Amino acid sequence: MKTDTIVLGAGIVGTSIALNLAMRGRSVVLVDRRGPGEETSYGNAGLVERASIYPVAFPRRISALADVALGRNPAAHYHWNALPGLVPWLFAYWRASAPARILDYARTIETLLAHSLAEHERLAGASGAGHFFREGGWLKLYRTEAGLENERGEFPLASQYGLSAREIGVDEALAMEPSLRPVFRGAVIWSDPHSVSSPGGVTQAYAAHFAALGGHVRRGDARTLARLGAGWSVTTEEGGVEAPEVVVALGPWAMDVLRPFGLRLPLQVKRGYHMHYHAADGTALSRPVLDEEGGYVITPMVGGIRLTTGVEFARRDAPKTPVQLDRTETLARQLFPLAARAEPEPWMGSRPAFPDMLPVIGAAPGQNGMWLAIGHQHLGFTLGPITGRLLAEMMDGETPCTDPAPFSPHRFG
Repeated sequence: MKTDTIVLGAGIVGTSIALNLAMRGRSVVLVDRRGPGEETSYGNAGLVERASIYPVAFPRRISALADVALGRNPAAHYHWNALPGLVPWLFAYWRASAPARILDYARTIETLLAHSLAEHERLAGASGAGHFFREGGWLKLYRTEAGLENERGEFPLASQYGLSAREIGVDEALAMEPSLRPVFRGAVIWSDPHSVSSPGGVTQAYAAHFAALGGHVRRGDARTLARLGAGWSVTTEEGGVEAPEVVVALGPWAMDVLRPFGLRLPLQVKRGYHMHYHAADGTALSRPVLDEEGGYVITPMVGGIRLTTGVEFARRDAPKTPVQLDRTETLARQLFPLAARAEPEPWMGSRPAFPDMLPVIGAAPGQNGMWLAIGHQHLGFTLGPITGRLLAEMMDGETPCTDPAPFSPHRFG
């Protein structure tokens, strides 16, 4: 089969790219080993995090590092055998987390975040996915005054970018979410973000609209990607596909495909877990709630109340070690009346991340006709649609909606 473009990876990023290209009249084949939205894009807190101008930074204080090293921070876990291979990446991550560089990060990521809600709304409206979305922002809870004070430090920059964060007391937080228990001492409501009841469902709806426009969704192994003259080919279950251009949007599996072509990018993964729970009779949750010191988010989803953990540094394909889930479940039950688990096993996925915490969006160095959209770390679901628009504009030679230079793979040399 011959087509204009092959897109490898049917998560929210790849699906959004394929849909944007199809909406511009291109013939596109979207290839993944599984169905759309069944891997990393399935397992997240369901936030379109418009207000996420501060990154999930590497701890700078000695006490915070000690909490992670000694296993006292439920938001972080690591495998000893993975650390030697992570040292250069972690050092670069630590440097990028310096206060001055975080401000640079905020200025850069805001150029994408500013489009995040509108681009989701555009694709959701076209795809009939609007019923998954809800307003109301998200609620951040703090068990300590120190945590609350740290959050207050984000307010000036948020205000600079026109974002709405408001500190509220325990009583007002309980009025918003009556099923919560007052195990916290303060809260902040961030009003700008939206959330969804099924990230996988949203991705699948976008993929269905892509197919309705004439796009093809095929199962196949992206590692079969090969040069074919001036273009590219990949093998799928329905046969080979050829195209002059290919987009690699494979998230944590991207380097499996890129290394054979000589590309060396500092992409690593942050693993995470989630579990769905039934809510106790007569209780409910209307928006995502972050327990900052508890290291988890609970979110109302189609499958129940989803508890999403923090970060686990481990080899991507190492066996599951859901110790964070067990620890945070205890804390979550203090806050919200979770009933029984709704699934037999926890879900685990890997967030692809570069040490500067920014994604790569642009042409692959030295590989004519290859484009990259990888490394969105904690913001993949948020930034999928704007990434799709930006890359489609670049591929079609249009004036891009925002400057793509800060996201170029060339920044790594």
